[in-house]
Amino acid sequence: MPFIRILPLLLLYISTGCKETNPEENEYIIGFSQCTAGDTWRKSMQEGMEREVSFYPNLTLIHRNAHENSKLQIQQIRELVNAGVNLLIISPNEAIPITPIVEELYNKGIPVVILDRQTTSKKYTAYVGSNNLEIGRAAGHYINTLLKGNGKVLEILGTSGASPTRDRHAGFVESIAQSPGIQLIDKFHGDWEQEYVLKQLPAMLAKHPDIDLIYAHNDRMALGAYKVCKQAGLEQKIKFIGVDGLAGPNGGIDLVEKGIINATMLYPTGGEEAIRTALRILRKQPFSKENILETMVINPANVHSLKVQSDKILSQQQDITRQQIRLQEQSNLYHNQRIVLYILVFLLIGAIILATIVFISLRENRAINAKLEAQNQEILSQRNQILDMAERLRESTEAKLRFFTNFSHELRTPLTLILGPIEDILTNKNVSPGNQRKDLELVRKNAQQLLHLVNLLMDFRKIEVGKMPLRVAQYDIVWFVQEIMNVFKNIARQRRITYRLTSSAPGIAVWFDANLLDKVFYNLLANAFKYTTDGGQILLHVSLDDSNESVLITVEDDGQGISQEEQQHIFEWFYQGNTSVGGTGIGLALSHELVQMHHGNLSVRSEVGNGCTFTVRLPLTQPDKTADSLPVEPSWTPSAFSPPTFDQAPLFEYTTSMPSLPPPNAEATVLVIEDNADLRAFLVSKLQPHFQVLEAADGNTGVTMAFENLPDIVVCDVVIPGQSGIQVVNQLKNDWRTSHIPAVMLTARNTPEQIIEGVQSGADLYIMKPFNPIYLIESMKTLLRSRERIRDHFRRELSLDTATLAPQRTDRKFVDDLTAVIEQNIANSELTVDGIAQAIGLSRMQLYRKSKALLGCGVMDYLQNIRLTKARQLLLRQNTTIAEVAYEVGFSSSTYFATAFKQKYNISPSEFKNLHTPSQN
Repeated sequence: MPFIRILPLLLLYISTGCKETNPEENEYIIGFSQCTAGDTWRKSMQEGMEREVSFYPNLTLIHRNAHENSKLQIQQIRELVNAGVNLLIISPNEAIPITPIVEELYNKGIPVVILDRQTTSKKYTAYVGSNNLEIGRAAGHYINTLLKGNGKVLEILGTSGASPTRDRHAGFVESIAQSPGIQLIDKFHGDWEQEYVLKQLPAMLAKHPDIDLIYAHNDRMALGAYKVCKQAGLEQKIKFIGVDGLAGPNGGIDLVEKGIINATMLYPTGGEEAIRTALRILRKQPFSKENILETMVINPANVHSLKVQSDKILSQQQDITRQQIRLQEQSNLYHNQRIVLYILVFLLIGAIILATIVFISLRENRAINAKLEAQNQEILSQRNQILDMAERLRESTEAKLRFFTNFSHELRTPLTLILGPIEDILTNKNVSPGNQRKDLELVRKNAQQLLHLVNLLMDFRKIEVGKMPLRVAQYDIVWFVQEIMNVFKNIARQRRITYRLTSSAPGIAVWFDANLLDKVFYNLLANAFKYTTDGGQILLHVSLDDSNESVLITVEDDGQGISQEEQQHIFEWFYQGNTSVGGTGIGLALSHELVQMHHGNLSVRSEVGNGCTFTVRLPLTQPDKTADSLPVEPSWTPSAFSPPTFDQAPLFEYTTSMPSLPPPNAEATVLVIEDNADLRAFLVSKLQPHFQVLEAADGNTGVTMAFENLPDIVVCDVVIPGQSGIQVVNQLKNDWRTSHIPAVMLTARNTPEQIIEGVQSGADLYIMKPFNPIYLIESMKTLLRSRERIRDHFRRELSLDTATLAPQRTDRKFVDDLTAVIEQNIANSELTVDGIAQAIGLSRMQLYRKSKALLGCGVMDYLQNIRLTKARQLLLRQNTTIAEVAYEVGFSSSTYFATAFKQKYNISPSEFKNLHTPSQN
């Protein structure tokens, strides 16, 4: 394709033609530092510079106004230099302060043009301005002529310290010195502004009433002097001379023509000349260092012709400005049109190139598309086959996991029947310590190992499906690790292993799920004991990291260590290294996942032959993602958890026994609902020494027995014939007769959804199979003690002003309904338990048992308690007798009322009434 080969050359030629270059002209930036831009003369100077700059497109003018502040002007000069200007034009505010900075720039080789006011040094590139000394002389000569050699003159000076002020005064004094008749009787500084003249001149006129002429250093001050004299009626007597001679309204020329002032000294602004001089310097062309502008006297004799000329010049300047604007517009239009033309050319070339490429591509693609179509069909067929194989593999894997999960559930019940009796036998002191006990301990150890494998498989399944719940609470991590370490103390002592914990702080509060994190540390410690030889050491250390944002827990042993290659795979599922001793390859991977769920990290550091160190890093802040729907355990103790999870169960004593406390009521009745006859018989045998036990083999029978007997506590399996355990508990909790009865659920179903369902049904305790019978018994006793505390709550004094709340919604409704029936019939002395039971909708026996279980007292006791509480309020009313109160609250006689009242409150009704009745004066 020859055309494509020459395309880069064509584009280079076009892009080169797009640039406008003029080798004879460079881009220049001129900085202009003005002492002030507030007066007309200064504005005229800047306008002249801008007009001159407009003739040079390659020239840029940057202007700064110092507002007559020398320090600010020095700062602005440095800013202009830092901005990269090529040349500086400076009109000093004061000569002495500005001289050092001018000399500094001049010595650095930066061109500096001084405009109007000179500095005290000659270290500058060029000067443009009038000779103020000559202006002063010309003013003196003209005044001598105007006054005919005889008169008194008042001089109004400019700013003190300014070179124009100094030179104009010196030239004026030098000139009038040649005329003895001209006297300079006084002078003052007007600072170039009219307002200062208006303030100071009246005092001068009063001091010198015989003034013949006022000489002002600029036209503005001369105009101010004229205004003061006119107000005093002296404008015809006194003559006025100014300096500047600007064109335009209220300029010096205009004032002379109007007869306001007698003459003005022409003082050119020099703006145009400064720009021209700057350009000659930048272009390396010849220039004069001292550029003195000519001056002249403007008086009535020549003012008219000068005004005509100045007006014509202004008009021409305006025409030039308009032409420049128009020229700039045309130039912009031309530039834009040229850009559009270049764009169109590029687009045309691009279109031709694209068309050529498309044509060639289409021709080549036709042949390729045929091949691709055949390949696509083959790939599509293979993809469908792969998808079918992947779907079958997924279904097969899911079926395997589902089988093992269901199989694990089925293992929990027989494990319960194995571990329960074994634990019971081993806790019996009558068992001989010989071979029989060793055999039983061996059975228990292997049953626990089997249970550990079941739990491990369940945890693996939960993580695989992403349903492992995280329920965090704040614990002391030092205490938590210490409690887990205590489980291994016996084996450490037996094997003479140095085993200790160190911490950088006595306690560190961390947010974590104790049910999950204890598996991590049990596994790490079990592995440490597995690979540590007798007489070795296992050290744990707890500390904060350098940022105090995380806690570090290290488990260090001096075992055989792990190779670098194995360390890369040690946290992978089912990985077993060459040095591993048995195990499933799940423990460390599970620990790693559990730590990551806490937004932490588990890492390992080891060398072969030098031991191994595992580090758990946990954040101090609460993890964001938690299972909010699951209840958080309020506290944690090692005895409340299942055996530890690690690859090989260590040989240590592990028991979930709790301190034995006497039951709250030796006569308490427990209803056991369990369909497995062996497990039901086992539960009955364990519970009978502590409770009266009722049995039911299905849910329907259990509900009926609960309604008939109102037991003190119910123990129910989840999966039972008839109604399920969830339905049984839900029905009992929503019925008035049984809502107060604590419910304990036994189950092998431990997924988060199943646990939530059990809690939502109203179960007070949810125990996983297999379980320790002692833990079950002590948990039941704890629930009964809690129920006893609720009864104590209802046995407190009842006040009709304060609502008494029960812990369950149905219990609260029962108490509210019972109280309402009593209050509606409180005056009825013949109100009986039968009448109350009929009003509530319960039998007499059910009402008695419900009241006794929930309130800790009989119905009649509760009735009398409400009557006496009501009576105490009625006795506070004035003009009410004790007998009236007794009959109003349902007592048949005032004597019985007084006896019951004193028995309850240790004070008679009359004494109570007198105590709360205001004394009469």
